[in-house]
Amino acid sequence: MGLENEYGISSAKSTDPIILSNRIVSAYANHIYPETKIRWDYDLENPLRDARGFDLSRAEADISLLTNDEVIIPNLVLPNGARFYVDHAHPEYAAPEVLTPSEIVQWDLAGERIMQIACALDAQQNPDDKIRVFKNNVDNKGASYGTHENYMTPRSIDFNKLINVLTPHFITRQLYCGAGRIGLGQKSERSGYQISQRADYIEAHVGLETTMKRPIINTRDEPHADPAKHRRLHVIIGDANMSDFANLLKVGTTSLILSMIEDDFINSAEVELTDPVKIVKDISQDLDMKNIYETKSGNKLSALNIQYWYLEKAREYCNLKGVDEQTKEILKNWEYALEGLKNNPEMLVDKIDWLAKYSIIEKYRNRDNFDLNHPTIKSLDFKYSEITENDGIGQVLRRNGLLTEIITEEAINKAITEPPETTRAWFRGKVLSNFSQSVSAVSWDSVIFDLDKSQPLVRISTLDPLRGTRELVGQFIDKATSAAELVSLIRATPGIN
Repeated sequence: MGLENEYGISSAKSTDPIILSNRIVSAYANHIYPETKIRWDYDLENPLRDARGFDLSRAEADISLLTNDEVIIPNLVLPNGARFYVDHAHPEYAAPEVLTPSEIVQWDLAGERIMQIACALDAQQNPDDKIRVFKNNVDNKGASYGTHENYMTPRSIDFNKLINVLTPHFITRQLYCGAGRIGLGQKSERSGYQISQRADYIEAHVGLETTMKRPIINTRDEPHADPAKHRRLHVIIGDANMSDFANLLKVGTTSLILSMIEDDFINSAEVELTDPVKIVKDISQDLDMKNIYETKSGNKLSALNIQYWYLEKAREYCNLKGVDEQTKEILKNWEYALEGLKNNPEMLVDKIDWLAKYSIIEKYRNRDNFDLNHPTIKSLDFKYSEITENDGIGQVLRRNGLLTEIITEEAINKAITEPPETTRAWFRGKVLSNFSQSVSAVSWDSVIFDLDKSQPLVRISTLDPLRGTRELVGQFIDKATSAAELVSLIRATPGIN
């Protein structure tokens, strides 16, 4: 699994977000690689391949889909295995591949800290034009930017089954992982508060796009692994979470449902909805969670009913299969969230972002008799997600125990510089920590070494996400005194990469 965040960005003086994004990514690049220029390797990427069995032509594709075009922008791969780069008009942090939901949250929080460090480094060079960064998904002027989840699934799974089973989950899980937003409509045309930041920007059920005609189920077929064996499910409907609890539940429930799909345990005919694109918006605006929706089978269910249905199926599955402690914790938190939403939402203000934000907004409104359109109230929406200098509302709530912390400070600080040990990200990160001056380019599925200027470049494949782990290659990293020695050791050992 992996999580990507595109961050909102602004400053008092500069109006061009691309320039601002370049500034902070460049500042961080100069900090960690002062003598090295490592490029991102686009050679094996194909962002126009569709999981439904065809390739979109470059002539038909929106320019935002052409992620494999070589452009002169900062594009870093970090010693913790993550990617930090400028994606169109935003700084983006793509966390390294991990195996568990708690690791998702850990390396995502490390991304917040890296953004803070990058902004502080830039401020040393531009003290009169300090940059502010926001972990959110809308600017309330019509633009939305993504928080994308990625899950490796077997190629053998029928993609239509993924669509059918996941759609009701994706449009109802916002009840516990929505980030909250002031404004209704893409440009906040109407006054109001809603549960999800992304809901108003979902315009299709299934599709390849990510920046326009955004779908509930994204069909980009770019596995960053062996395409004969694996598919990367690219999920674009989620919100950016400040709450560890919400972030953990978002990826934990989804990965558990994917496991049920892979084991052919679940059939979603009972909960498949008649108009999911419309319903995702309705759910977001139904703060009382009372609306009832018709399923294709004729059932009439609320969003909570649908989530309870998935929870019950997950319990049955886990009782049959047996589960680890973290999965047990996901089930416990899932039930706790649904029971709280059903009976007493106020008990969840320290765990669910849209409720935490709404609680603060209502306190200010009641104290000062402000409506939702008052500038002070609107500023709270953005201030909740600011992560620039540790004074964003979400961060203050965390520090004061008013937003549940699951990952320790020690674990977050470790993840800023250390890669996860149980995926190929460990090899990638350690190569960059130890031998960055001998690396020409990196991607998710390979590292390209420049060992000798008189010799061809050497590509080491990392196509299998479950190889390149500390267990498999740690001895070589520890032993090698140069990149050339590391490559020799790997090539002399069959089955390592």
